Amino acid sequence: MMEDAGDVWQRRLNRVVYEFGRELAELHASNPWPESGVLDVAMAQLATEFWDRCFSQTEIRAAYGKAMAELKHYGAGSDRRP
Repeated sequence: MMEDAGDVWQRRLNRVVYEFGRELAELHASNPWPESGVLDVAMAQLATEFWDRCFSQTEIRAAYGKAMAELKHYGAGSDRRP
């Protein structure tokens, strides 16, 4: 049976995002410069990477806003995962 192209695409997207998050968590835990937050640097560089890949500032801002709104529900009101 042939795999659905949409399923393959979705698994690839999930894997890329998962690995990015895992790598950032490892960098955060091993950061030799704690005054320079890994998440701050990563978010700034990610935004410029999106810009360099021709996403508009409007698209980037809207996606970030939507992600934060969804996170509120995902986290069930908690600020941090227990």
